[in-house]
Amino acid sequence: MQFEQQHDFRALVDQYPRAIMIATKEPRITYVNRMFRFVTGYQSNEVMGESPSVLSAGLHAPEFYQAMWRSLAGDGRWEGLVWNRKKSGEIYPQWLSIYPMEYEGRQAYVGMFMDMGERAGADERLASLAYYDPLTELPNRSLFQEFLEARVSQHSRGEVGFAVLFIDLDFFKSVNDLHGHDCGDGVLKQAAMCIQSVVREGDVVARLSGDEFAVIVELAGHDDLNEVCQRMNQALRAPMIVAHREYFLSASIGASVYPAHGESGAELLQKADRAMYAAKLAGRACYRVYSEADDEQGRREQQLAEALTTSLKTSQDEFHVVYQPQYDLETGRAVGMEALLRWHHPEFGSVSPADFVPLAERRGQIHEMTQRLVRGILADLRDAPSSLPGEFRLAINISARQITDARLGPAISPLFSRIRELGWLLEIEITETHIMHLSSQCLDTLRAFQNQGVVIAIDDFGTGYSSLAYLQNLPVQVLKIDRQFIGGLGKENRDSRIVAAILGIAEALELEVVAEGIETDAQYQELRELECQRGQGFLMARPQPWQQARMTIIDLYQ
Repeated sequence: MQFEQQHDFRALVDQYPRAIMIATKEPRITYVNRMFRFVTGYQSNEVMGESPSVLSAGLHAPEFYQAMWRSLAGDGRWEGLVWNRKKSGEIYPQWLSIYPMEYEGRQAYVGMFMDMGERAGADERLASLAYYDPLTELPNRSLFQEFLEARVSQHSRGEVGFAVLFIDLDFFKSVNDLHGHDCGDGVLKQAAMCIQSVVREGDVVARLSGDEFAVIVELAGHDDLNEVCQRMNQALRAPMIVAHREYFLSASIGASVYPAHGESGAELLQKADRAMYAAKLAGRACYRVYSEADDEQGRREQQLAEALTTSLKTSQDEFHVVYQPQYDLETGRAVGMEALLRWHHPEFGSVSPADFVPLAERRGQIHEMTQRLVRGILADLRDAPSSLPGEFRLAINISARQITDARLGPAISPLFSRIRELGWLLEIEITETHIMHLSSQCLDTLRAFQNQGVVIAIDDFGTGYSSLAYLQNLPVQVLKIDRQFIGGLGKENRDSRIVAAILGIAEALELEVVAEGIETDAQYQELRELECQRGQGFLMARPQPWQQARMTIIDLYQ
Protein backbone atom coordinates (compact mmCIF):
# COMPACT_ATOMS: atom_id res chain seq x y z
CA MET A 1 0.00 0.00 0.00
CA GLN A 2 1.53 3.36 -1.09
CA PHE A 3 2.01 6.12 1.47
CA GLU A 4 -0.84 8.25 0.04
CA GLN A 5 -3.15 5.25 -0.04
CA GLN A 6 -2.09 4.27 3.48
CA HIS A 7 -2.77 7.79 4.70
CA ASP A 8 -6.23 7.85 3.08
CA PHE A 9 -6.99 4.39 4.45
CA ARG A 10 -6.07 5.38 7.99
CA ALA A 11 -8.04 8.64 7.75
CA LEU A 12 -11.10 6.70 6.63
CA VAL A 13 -10.77 3.94 9.22
CA ASP A 14 -10.09 6.41 12.02
CA GLN A 15 -13.57 7.87 11.55
CA TYR A 16 -15.31 4.50 11.40
CA PRO A 17 -17.95 4.15 14.19
CA ARG A 18 -16.69 0.72 15.31
CA ALA A 19 -13.39 -0.09 16.98
CA ILE A 20 -10.87 -1.51 14.50
CA MET A 21 -7.61 -3.32 15.17
CA ILE A 22 -5.26 -4.72 12.51
CA ALA A 23 -2.82 -7.47 13.46
CA THR A 24 -0.26 -9.56 11.56
CA LYS A 25 -0.28 -13.38 11.51
CA GLU A 26 2.39 -13.58 14.28
CA PRO A 27 0.15 -11.98 15.73
CA ARG A 28 1.20 -8.41 16.47
CA ILE A 29 -0.99 -5.29 16.54
CA THR A 30 0.00 -2.89 13.74
CA TYR A 31 -2.87 -0.41 13.75
CA VAL A 32 -5.83 0.73 15.91
CA ASN A 33 -8.35 3.47 15.16
CA ARG A 34 -9.83 6.24 17.26
CA MET A 35 -12.87 4.16 18.38
CA PHE A 36 -10.51 1.39 19.56
CA ARG A 37 -8.85 3.88 21.86
CA PHE A 38 -12.24 5.12 23.08
CA VAL A 39 -13.62 1.62 23.81
CA THR A 40 -10.52 0.00 25.35
CA GLY A 41 -8.90 3.00 27.01
CA TYR A 42 -5.53 2.08 25.43
CA GLN A 43 -3.57 4.61 23.41
CA SER A 44 -1.93 3.50 20.17
CA ASN A 45 1.62 3.48 21.55
CA GLU A 46 0.53 1.22 24.42
CA VAL A 47 -0.60 -1.63 22.17
CA MET A 48 1.36 -1.26 18.89
CA GLY A 49 3.61 -4.30 18.45
CA GLU A 50 1.84 -6.19 21.27
CA SER A 51 -0.12 -9.42 20.85
CA PRO A 52 -3.93 -8.99 20.74
CA SER A 53 -3.96 -11.10 23.92
CA VAL A 54 -3.08 -7.89 25.77
CA LEU A 55 -6.84 -7.23 25.67
CA SER A 56 -7.84 -10.67 26.92
CA ALA A 57 -9.77 -11.05 30.17
CA GLY A 58 -8.56 -14.64 30.48
CA LEU A 59 -12.08 -16.00 30.60
CA HIS A 60 -12.01 -18.20 27.50
CA ALA A 61 -10.52 -21.67 27.35
CA PRO A 62 -7.86 -22.52 24.72
CA GLU A 63 -10.50 -24.50 22.80
CA PHE A 64 -12.40 -21.25 22.21
CA TYR A 65 -9.48 -19.66 20.37
CA GLN A 66 -8.68 -22.89 18.50
CA ALA A 67 -12.22 -22.89 17.12
CA MET A 68 -11.81 -19.23 16.18
CA TRP A 69 -8.69 -19.95 14.09
CA ARG A 70 -10.31 -22.97 12.46
CA SER A 71 -13.22 -20.79 11.38
CA LEU A 72 -10.85 -18.16 9.98
CA ALA A 73 -8.97 -20.82 8.03
CA GLY A 74 -12.06 -22.59 6.74
CA ASP A 75 -14.65 -19.82 6.30
CA GLY A 76 -12.41 -16.80 5.84
CA ARG A 77 -14.06 -14.98 8.78
CA TRP A 78 -15.09 -15.34 12.42
CA GLU A 79 -17.75 -13.55 14.42
CA GLY A 80 -18.87 -13.91 18.00
CA LEU A 81 -18.93 -12.66 21.58
CA VAL A 82 -15.60 -12.25 23.38
CA TRP A 83 -15.01 -11.14 26.95
CA ASN A 84 -12.07 -8.71 27.03
CA ARG A 85 -10.52 -6.36 29.54
CA LYS A 86 -10.21 -2.57 29.25
CA LYS A 87 -7.13 -0.69 30.40
CA SER A 88 -9.08 0.25 33.53
CA GLY A 89 -9.39 -3.45 34.38
CA GLU A 90 -13.12 -3.56 33.59
CA ILE A 91 -14.19 -6.81 31.95
CA TYR A 92 -16.78 -6.28 29.23
CA PRO A 93 -18.55 -8.25 26.46
CA GLN A 94 -17.28 -7.42 23.00
CA TRP A 95 -18.91 -8.40 19.71
CA LEU A 96 -15.95 -9.15 17.45
CA SER A 97 -15.77 -9.73 13.68
CA ILE A 98 -12.42 -10.87 12.18
CA TYR A 99 -11.54 -10.90 8.48
CA PRO A 100 -8.25 -11.63 6.65
CA MET A 101 -6.80 -8.79 4.57
CA GLU A 102 -3.56 -7.57 3.02
CA TYR A 103 -2.04 -4.62 4.86
CA GLU A 104 1.21 -2.90 3.97
CA GLY A 105 2.10 -5.78 1.69
CA ARG A 106 1.63 -8.46 4.36
CA GLN A 107 -1.07 -10.95 5.27
CA ALA A 108 -3.00 -9.55 8.22
CA TYR A 109 -6.31 -9.74 10.03
CA VAL A 110 -8.70 -6.89 10.77
CA GLY A 111 -10.86 -7.11 13.87
CA MET A 112 -13.94 -4.86 14.25
CA PHE A 113 -15.76 -4.77 17.56
CA MET A 114 -18.06 -2.88 19.90
CA ASP A 115 -18.80 -2.89 23.61
CA MET A 116 -22.01 -4.92 23.92
CA GLY A 117 -22.57 -3.51 27.39
CA GLU A 118 -23.13 -0.04 25.94
CA ARG A 119 -26.46 0.55 24.24
CA ALA A 120 -24.96 3.27 22.06
CA GLY A 121 -22.35 0.82 20.89
CA ALA A 122 -24.96 -1.82 20.16
CA ASP A 123 -27.14 0.26 17.84
CA GLU A 124 -25.31 -0.89 14.73
CA ARG A 125 -25.42 -4.46 15.98
CA LEU A 126 -29.15 -4.11 16.54
CA ALA A 127 -29.70 -2.98 12.97
CA SER A 128 -27.40 -5.45 11.24
CA LEU A 129 -27.46 -8.74 13.15
CA ALA A 130 -30.51 -8.31 15.41
CA TYR A 131 -28.90 -9.62 18.59
CA TYR A 132 -31.17 -7.34 20.57
CA ASP A 133 -34.93 -7.58 20.86
CA PRO A 134 -36.27 -4.50 19.02
CA LEU A 135 -39.35 -4.19 21.26
CA THR A 136 -37.73 -4.17 24.70
CA GLU A 137 -34.15 -3.35 23.60
CA LEU A 138 -32.96 -6.27 25.71
CA PRO A 139 -30.55 -8.96 24.46
CA ASN A 140 -32.41 -11.70 22.63
CA ARG A 141 -32.06 -15.46 23.08
CA SER A 142 -28.96 -15.76 20.88
CA LEU A 143 -27.04 -13.04 22.65
CA PHE A 144 -28.20 -14.25 26.07
CA GLN A 145 -26.80 -17.69 25.31
CA GLU A 146 -23.49 -16.07 24.34
CA PHE A 147 -23.46 -14.14 27.61
CA LEU A 148 -24.34 -17.28 29.56
CA GLU A 149 -21.63 -19.46 28.01
CA ALA A 150 -19.08 -16.73 28.63
CA ARG A 151 -20.29 -16.41 32.24
CA VAL A 152 -19.89 -20.17 32.72
CA SER A 153 -16.35 -19.93 31.40
CA GLN A 154 -15.64 -17.01 33.70
CA HIS A 155 -16.97 -18.77 36.79
CA SER A 156 -14.78 -21.80 36.22
CA ARG A 157 -11.86 -19.54 37.03
CA GLY A 158 -13.45 -17.43 39.76
CA GLU A 159 -15.26 -17.64 43.06
CA VAL A 160 -18.46 -15.64 42.52
CA GLY A 161 -21.59 -17.78 42.07
CA PHE A 162 -24.48 -17.01 39.78
CA ALA A 163 -27.99 -18.22 38.94
CA VAL A 164 -30.15 -18.27 35.83
CA LEU A 165 -33.79 -17.16 36.13
CA PHE A 166 -36.40 -18.17 33.56
CA ILE A 167 -39.44 -15.86 33.81
CA ASP A 168 -42.77 -16.50 32.12
CA LEU A 169 -45.63 -14.01 32.42
CA ASP A 170 -48.85 -15.64 33.63
CA PHE A 171 -52.00 -14.97 31.60
CA PHE A 172 -50.15 -12.84 29.04
CA LYS A 173 -51.68 -14.69 26.09
CA SER A 174 -55.08 -13.48 27.25
CA VAL A 175 -53.90 -9.87 26.91
CA ASN A 176 -52.84 -10.50 23.31
CA ASP A 177 -55.96 -12.50 22.47
CA LEU A 178 -58.41 -10.09 24.05
CA HIS A 179 -56.82 -6.69 23.47
CA GLY A 180 -54.52 -7.09 20.48
CA HIS A 181 -50.78 -7.14 19.97
CA ASP A 182 -50.25 -3.40 20.38
CA CYS A 183 -51.53 -3.61 23.92
CA GLY A 184 -49.54 -6.82 24.47
CA ASP A 185 -46.37 -5.10 23.29
CA GLY A 186 -46.95 -2.33 25.80
CA VAL A 187 -47.31 -4.86 28.60
CA LEU A 188 -44.10 -6.61 27.51
CA LYS A 189 -42.15 -3.34 27.61
CA GLN A 190 -43.53 -2.61 31.07
CA ALA A 191 -42.56 -6.11 32.21
CA ALA A 192 -39.03 -5.69 30.83
CA MET A 193 -38.56 -2.46 32.79
CA CYS A 194 -40.02 -4.11 35.88
CA ILE A 195 -37.54 -7.01 35.69
CA GLN A 196 -34.61 -4.63 35.16
CA SER A 197 -35.65 -2.60 38.19
CA VAL A 198 -35.33 -5.64 40.45
CA VAL A 199 -31.88 -6.95 39.46
CA ARG A 200 -28.51 -5.30 39.93
CA GLU A 201 -26.69 -3.30 37.28
CA GLY A 202 -24.23 -6.08 36.49
CA ASP A 203 -26.93 -8.72 35.97
CA VAL A 204 -27.93 -9.62 32.40
CA VAL A 205 -31.62 -9.41 31.43
CA ALA A 206 -32.89 -10.80 28.11
CA ARG A 207 -36.15 -11.42 26.32
CA LEU A 208 -36.04 -14.97 25.00
CA SER A 209 -39.32 -15.00 23.04
CA GLY A 210 -42.93 -13.97 23.45
CA ASP A 211 -43.56 -13.46 27.16
CA GLU A 212 -40.43 -15.32 28.29
CA PHE A 213 -37.50 -13.49 29.88
CA ALA A 214 -34.24 -14.69 31.39
CA VAL A 215 -31.73 -13.19 33.81
CA ILE A 216 -28.17 -14.01 34.85
CA VAL A 217 -28.08 -13.08 38.53
CA GLU A 218 -24.82 -12.69 40.42
CA LEU A 219 -25.01 -14.24 43.90
CA ALA A 220 -23.06 -12.88 46.84
CA GLY A 221 -24.56 -15.25 49.41
CA HIS A 222 -26.88 -18.21 49.94
CA ASP A 223 -29.97 -16.05 50.56
CA ASP A 224 -29.53 -13.86 47.48
CA LEU A 225 -31.44 -16.14 45.12
CA ASN A 226 -34.56 -16.41 47.27
CA GLU A 227 -34.56 -12.68 47.90
CA VAL A 228 -34.31 -11.70 44.24
CA CYS A 229 -37.00 -14.22 43.23
CA GLN A 230 -39.35 -12.92 45.91
CA ARG A 231 -38.76 -9.33 44.84
CA MET A 232 -39.33 -10.30 41.21
CA ASN A 233 -42.63 -12.01 42.00
CA GLN A 234 -43.78 -9.04 44.03
CA ALA A 235 -42.80 -6.50 41.39
CA LEU A 236 -44.58 -8.36 38.60
CA ARG A 237 -47.82 -8.49 40.61
CA ALA A 238 -48.09 -4.71 40.46
CA PRO A 239 -50.48 -3.31 37.82
CA MET A 240 -48.95 -2.60 34.43
CA ILE A 241 -50.41 0.56 32.93
CA VAL A 242 -50.76 0.70 29.14
CA ALA A 243 -52.81 3.41 27.43
CA HIS A 244 -54.26 4.52 30.80
CA ARG A 245 -55.52 1.02 31.59
CA GLU A 246 -54.31 -1.33 34.31
CA TYR A 247 -53.38 -4.93 33.56
CA PHE A 248 -52.82 -7.35 36.41
CA LEU A 249 -50.54 -10.24 35.58
CA SER A 250 -48.06 -12.28 37.57
CA ALA A 251 -45.00 -14.36 36.76
CA SER A 252 -43.87 -17.94 37.16
CA ILE A 253 -40.13 -18.00 37.81
CA GLY A 254 -37.70 -20.90 37.61
CA ALA A 255 -34.09 -20.76 38.81
CA SER A 256 -31.00 -22.89 38.37
CA VAL A 257 -27.62 -22.39 40.04
CA TYR A 258 -24.12 -22.93 38.61
CA PRO A 259 -22.54 -25.45 39.03
CA ALA A 260 -25.03 -27.38 41.20
CA HIS A 261 -27.60 -27.70 38.41
CA GLY A 262 -25.39 -27.72 35.34
CA GLU A 263 -21.95 -26.92 34.01
CA SER A 264 -22.98 -25.48 30.65
CA GLY A 265 -25.14 -22.53 29.70
CA ALA A 266 -27.57 -24.72 27.76
CA GLU A 267 -28.08 -27.06 30.71
CA LEU A 268 -28.60 -24.20 33.16
CA LEU A 269 -31.19 -22.54 30.93
CA GLN A 270 -32.98 -25.84 30.41
CA LYS A 271 -33.08 -26.55 34.15
CA ALA A 272 -34.36 -23.03 34.87
CA ASP A 273 -37.07 -23.57 32.24
CA ARG A 274 -38.13 -26.83 33.92
CA ALA A 275 -38.21 -25.11 37.30
CA MET A 276 -40.44 -22.42 35.78
CA TYR A 277 -42.93 -25.10 34.70
CA ALA A 278 -42.85 -26.44 38.25
CA ALA A 279 -43.87 -22.94 39.40
CA LYS A 280 -46.73 -23.03 36.86
CA LEU A 281 -47.87 -26.36 38.23
CA ALA A 282 -47.71 -24.98 41.78
CA GLY A 283 -50.34 -22.41 40.85
CA ARG A 284 -48.37 -19.62 39.11
CA ALA A 285 -47.32 -16.30 40.69
CA CYS A 286 -44.46 -18.05 42.50
CA TYR A 287 -40.91 -19.29 41.97
CA ARG A 288 -39.18 -22.63 42.13
CA VAL A 289 -35.50 -23.51 42.27
CA TYR A 290 -34.67 -26.54 40.15
CA SER A 291 -34.98 -29.92 41.83
CA GLU A 292 -35.03 -33.47 40.53
CA ALA A 293 -38.52 -33.98 41.97
CA ASP A 294 -39.91 -30.95 40.14
CA ASP A 295 -38.14 -32.08 36.98
CA GLU A 296 -39.90 -35.43 37.20
CA GLN A 297 -43.20 -33.59 37.56
CA GLY A 298 -42.36 -31.52 34.49
CA ARG A 299 -41.65 -34.66 32.48
CA ARG A 300 -45.00 -36.07 33.57
CA GLU A 301 -46.71 -32.87 32.41
CA GLN A 302 -45.07 -33.25 29.02
CA GLN A 303 -46.28 -36.85 28.82
CA LEU A 304 -49.77 -35.70 29.82
CA ALA A 305 -49.72 -32.99 27.17
CA GLU A 306 -48.82 -35.48 24.47
CA ALA A 307 -51.47 -37.92 25.71
CA LEU A 308 -54.11 -35.16 25.80
CA THR A 309 -53.37 -34.18 22.21
CA THR A 310 -53.77 -37.79 21.08
CA SER A 311 -56.92 -38.38 23.13
CA LEU A 312 -58.67 -35.25 21.87
CA LYS A 313 -58.01 -36.31 18.29
CA THR A 314 -58.68 -40.04 18.44
CA SER A 315 -60.28 -41.23 21.70
CA GLN A 316 -63.68 -39.69 22.30
CA ASP A 317 -64.64 -42.41 24.77
CA GLU A 318 -61.93 -41.28 27.22
CA PHE A 319 -63.96 -38.14 28.02
CA HIS A 320 -67.24 -37.92 29.88
CA VAL A 321 -69.33 -35.27 31.60
CA VAL A 322 -70.26 -35.11 35.28
CA TYR A 323 -72.75 -32.76 36.92
CA GLN A 324 -72.61 -31.10 40.32
CA PRO A 325 -76.02 -29.91 41.53
CA GLN A 326 -76.41 -26.36 42.83
CA TYR A 327 -78.89 -25.62 45.61
CA ASP A 328 -80.99 -22.78 46.91
CA LEU A 329 -79.41 -22.45 50.36
CA GLU A 330 -82.64 -21.23 51.93
CA THR A 331 -84.94 -24.03 50.73
CA GLY A 332 -82.38 -26.78 50.03
CA ARG A 333 -83.91 -27.41 46.59
CA ALA A 334 -81.80 -28.05 43.46
CA VAL A 335 -81.90 -24.98 41.21
CA GLY A 336 -79.19 -25.89 38.73
CA MET A 337 -76.07 -27.87 38.07
CA GLU A 338 -72.57 -27.32 36.76
CA ALA A 339 -71.38 -29.55 33.90
CA LEU A 340 -67.72 -30.58 34.13
CA LEU A 341 -65.55 -32.52 31.69
CA ARG A 342 -63.59 -35.49 33.01
CA TRP A 343 -60.76 -37.41 31.35
CA HIS A 344 -59.87 -41.04 32.06
CA HIS A 345 -56.71 -42.12 30.23
CA PRO A 346 -55.82 -45.82 29.82
CA GLU A 347 -52.28 -45.23 31.14
CA PHE A 348 -52.62 -42.27 33.53
CA GLY A 349 -56.06 -43.15 34.88
CA SER A 350 -58.38 -40.35 36.00
CA VAL A 351 -56.55 -37.08 35.34
CA SER A 352 -57.50 -34.10 37.49
CA PRO A 353 -59.07 -31.13 35.66
CA ALA A 354 -56.59 -28.97 37.60
CA ASP A 355 -53.92 -30.71 35.49
CA PHE A 356 -55.43 -31.11 32.05
CA VAL A 357 -57.49 -27.90 31.70
CA PRO A 358 -54.49 -25.54 32.13
CA LEU A 359 -52.56 -27.80 29.74
CA ALA A 360 -55.28 -27.43 27.12
CA GLU A 361 -55.31 -23.66 27.59
CA ARG A 362 -51.54 -23.32 27.26
CA ARG A 363 -51.44 -25.54 24.17
CA GLY A 364 -54.40 -23.99 22.36
CA GLN A 365 -56.66 -27.05 22.76
CA ILE A 366 -59.36 -25.50 24.93
CA HIS A 367 -61.81 -25.21 22.02
CA GLU A 368 -61.59 -28.97 21.35
CA MET A 369 -62.34 -29.56 25.03
CA THR A 370 -65.41 -27.30 24.87
CA GLN A 371 -66.62 -29.27 21.87
CA ARG A 372 -66.23 -32.52 23.82
CA LEU A 373 -68.12 -31.00 26.77
CA VAL A 374 -71.01 -29.81 24.59
CA ARG A 375 -71.29 -33.12 22.74
CA GLY A 376 -71.34 -34.99 26.05
CA ILE A 377 -74.04 -32.75 27.53
CA LEU A 378 -76.25 -33.02 24.42
CA ALA A 379 -75.99 -36.80 24.53
CA ASP A 380 -77.06 -36.79 28.21
CA LEU A 381 -79.89 -34.28 27.78
CA ARG A 382 -81.77 -36.48 25.34
CA ASP A 383 -83.78 -37.76 28.30
CA ALA A 384 -83.69 -34.66 30.51
CA PRO A 385 -86.79 -33.79 32.56
CA SER A 386 -88.47 -30.69 31.17
CA SER A 387 -90.91 -30.07 34.03
CA LEU A 388 -88.51 -28.56 36.58
CA PRO A 389 -90.00 -25.50 38.28
CA GLY A 390 -88.32 -22.10 38.25
CA GLU A 391 -85.31 -21.09 36.20
CA PHE A 392 -83.25 -24.27 36.37
CA ARG A 393 -79.70 -23.54 35.22
CA LEU A 394 -76.97 -25.51 33.52
CA ALA A 395 -73.55 -23.91 34.00
CA ILE A 396 -70.47 -24.54 31.84
CA ASN A 397 -66.98 -23.07 32.03
CA ILE A 398 -65.63 -21.10 29.06
CA SER A 399 -62.05 -19.88 28.67
CA ALA A 400 -61.75 -16.13 28.14
CA ARG A 401 -59.49 -16.92 25.19
CA GLN A 402 -62.46 -18.45 23.37
CA ILE A 403 -64.56 -15.30 23.46
CA THR A 404 -62.74 -13.83 20.45
CA ASP A 405 -62.73 -17.22 18.72
CA ALA A 406 -65.29 -17.34 15.90
CA ARG A 407 -65.77 -21.05 16.62
CA LEU A 408 -67.32 -20.44 20.05
CA GLY A 409 -70.81 -19.41 18.86
CA PRO A 410 -71.31 -22.41 16.55
CA ALA A 411 -69.89 -24.73 19.26
CA ILE A 412 -72.38 -23.78 21.99
CA SER A 413 -75.36 -22.92 19.76
CA PRO A 414 -76.76 -26.51 19.71
CA LEU A 415 -76.50 -26.65 23.51
CA PHE A 416 -78.25 -23.29 23.86
CA SER A 417 -81.07 -24.49 21.59
CA ARG A 418 -81.55 -27.67 23.65
CA ILE A 419 -81.50 -25.74 26.93
CA ARG A 420 -84.22 -23.42 25.65
CA GLU A 421 -86.33 -26.41 24.56
CA LEU A 422 -86.19 -27.66 28.14
CA GLY A 423 -87.10 -24.26 29.53
CA TRP A 424 -83.78 -24.04 31.37
CA LEU A 425 -81.17 -21.28 31.42
CA LEU A 426 -77.59 -21.64 30.15
CA GLU A 427 -74.96 -20.10 32.42
CA ILE A 428 -71.42 -19.38 31.17
CA GLU A 429 -68.68 -19.10 33.81
CA ILE A 430 -65.47 -17.16 33.14
CA THR A 431 -62.70 -16.85 35.73
CA GLU A 432 -62.30 -13.46 37.39
CA THR A 433 -58.63 -13.05 36.44
CA HIS A 434 -59.51 -13.31 32.76
CA ILE A 435 -62.78 -11.40 32.71
CA MET A 436 -61.07 -8.33 34.16
CA HIS A 437 -58.91 -8.17 31.01
CA LEU A 438 -61.64 -8.40 28.42
CA SER A 439 -61.61 -5.91 25.56
CA SER A 440 -64.67 -3.93 24.50
CA GLN A 441 -65.10 -6.36 21.59
CA CYS A 442 -65.20 -9.31 24.00
CA LEU A 443 -67.66 -7.53 26.26
CA ASP A 444 -69.90 -6.91 23.25
CA THR A 445 -69.79 -10.66 22.52
CA LEU A 446 -70.86 -11.42 26.11
CA ARG A 447 -73.65 -8.84 25.88
CA ALA A 448 -74.85 -10.54 22.71
CA PHE A 449 -74.97 -13.86 24.58
CA GLN A 450 -76.79 -12.16 27.43
CA ASN A 451 -79.37 -10.71 25.05
CA GLN A 452 -80.06 -14.26 23.86
CA GLY A 453 -80.87 -15.35 27.39
CA VAL A 454 -77.47 -16.68 28.49
CA VAL A 455 -76.48 -15.92 32.10
CA ILE A 456 -72.88 -14.70 32.55
CA ALA A 457 -71.06 -15.60 35.78
CA ILE A 458 -67.65 -14.68 37.19
CA ASP A 459 -65.98 -17.85 38.48
CA ASP A 460 -63.40 -17.98 41.31
CA PHE A 461 -64.43 -14.52 42.47
CA GLY A 462 -62.05 -13.06 45.05
CA THR A 463 -58.87 -14.49 43.52
CA GLY A 464 -58.34 -11.72 40.94
CA TYR A 465 -58.14 -7.95 40.98
CA SER A 466 -61.65 -6.62 40.47
CA SER A 467 -62.16 -2.92 39.98
CA LEU A 468 -65.63 -2.01 41.22
CA ALA A 469 -65.96 0.65 38.53
CA TYR A 470 -65.17 -1.98 35.91
CA LEU A 471 -67.26 -4.67 37.59
CA GLN A 472 -70.47 -2.63 37.48
CA ASN A 473 -70.11 -2.21 33.72
CA LEU A 474 -69.62 -5.91 32.99
CA PRO A 475 -72.48 -7.90 31.45
CA VAL A 476 -72.51 -10.18 34.51
CA GLN A 477 -75.38 -11.49 36.62
CA VAL A 478 -73.65 -13.98 38.95
CA LEU A 479 -70.57 -14.07 41.19
CA LYS A 480 -69.17 -17.45 42.28
CA ILE A 481 -67.17 -17.10 45.49
CA ASP A 482 -63.95 -19.10 45.28
CA ARG A 483 -63.78 -22.17 47.52
CA GLN A 484 -60.70 -20.89 49.36
CA PHE A 485 -62.89 -18.33 51.18
CA ILE A 486 -65.64 -20.86 51.92
CA GLY A 487 -63.20 -23.27 53.60
CA GLY A 488 -62.66 -20.93 56.54
CA LEU A 489 -66.32 -20.26 57.32
CA GLY A 490 -67.59 -21.47 60.67
CA LYS A 491 -64.30 -20.54 62.32
CA GLU A 492 -62.90 -17.41 63.91
CA ASN A 493 -61.04 -15.89 60.97
CA ARG A 494 -61.35 -13.19 58.35
CA ASP A 495 -62.99 -15.42 55.70
CA SER A 496 -66.42 -14.58 57.14
CA ARG A 497 -65.76 -10.87 56.69
CA ILE A 498 -64.48 -11.43 53.14
CA VAL A 499 -67.57 -13.44 52.16
CA ALA A 500 -69.82 -10.84 53.80
CA ALA A 501 -68.04 -8.10 51.84
CA ILE A 502 -68.50 -9.98 48.56
CA LEU A 503 -72.19 -10.44 49.32
CA GLY A 504 -72.44 -6.72 50.05
CA ILE A 505 -70.82 -5.87 46.74
CA ALA A 506 -73.15 -8.27 44.93
CA GLU A 507 -76.20 -6.76 46.60
CA ALA A 508 -75.13 -3.24 45.65
CA LEU A 509 -74.61 -4.34 42.03
CA GLU A 510 -77.80 -6.47 42.02
CA LEU A 511 -75.87 -9.67 41.34
CA GLU A 512 -76.66 -13.20 42.47
CA VAL A 513 -74.01 -15.13 44.46
CA VAL A 514 -73.05 -18.80 44.32
CA ALA A 515 -70.73 -20.30 46.95
CA GLU A 516 -68.65 -23.24 45.77
CA GLY A 517 -66.81 -25.82 47.84
CA ILE A 518 -69.30 -26.16 50.71
CA GLU A 519 -68.16 -29.18 52.73
CA THR A 520 -69.48 -28.74 56.30
CA ASP A 521 -72.75 -27.92 58.02
CA ALA A 522 -71.07 -24.94 59.69
CA GLN A 523 -70.16 -23.46 56.31
CA TYR A 524 -73.68 -24.07 55.01
CA GLN A 525 -75.34 -22.45 58.02
CA GLU A 526 -73.10 -19.39 57.97
CA LEU A 527 -73.76 -18.87 54.25
CA ARG A 528 -77.51 -19.04 54.97
CA GLU A 529 -77.13 -16.48 57.74
CA LEU A 530 -75.19 -14.23 55.36
CA GLU A 531 -78.07 -14.64 52.87
CA CYS A 532 -76.02 -16.24 50.09
CA GLN A 533 -78.53 -17.44 47.47
CA ARG A 534 -76.96 -20.54 45.88
CA GLY A 535 -74.27 -23.05 46.73
CA GLN A 536 -72.61 -26.28 45.68
CA GLY A 537 -70.16 -28.64 47.32
CA PHE A 538 -69.45 -32.12 48.58
CA LEU A 539 -71.73 -31.60 51.59
CA MET A 540 -74.79 -31.64 49.31
CA ALA A 541 -73.60 -33.58 46.26
CA ARG A 542 -70.39 -34.51 44.51
CA PRO A 543 -69.97 -34.27 40.72
CA GLN A 544 -71.80 -37.30 39.33
CA PRO A 545 -72.71 -38.97 36.03
CA TRP A 546 -75.87 -37.83 34.31
CA GLN A 547 -78.09 -40.75 35.32
CA GLN A 548 -77.28 -40.20 38.98
CA ALA A 549 -77.64 -36.41 38.74
CA ARG A 550 -80.95 -36.82 36.91
CA MET A 551 -82.34 -38.98 39.70
CA THR A 552 -81.08 -36.56 42.33
CA ILE A 553 -82.90 -33.68 40.67
CA ILE A 554 -86.11 -35.62 40.07
CA ASP A 555 -86.17 -36.98 43.62
CA LEU A 556 -85.83 -33.47 45.04
CA TYR A 557 -88.86 -32.31 43.07
CA GLN A 558 -91.13 -35.26 43.76
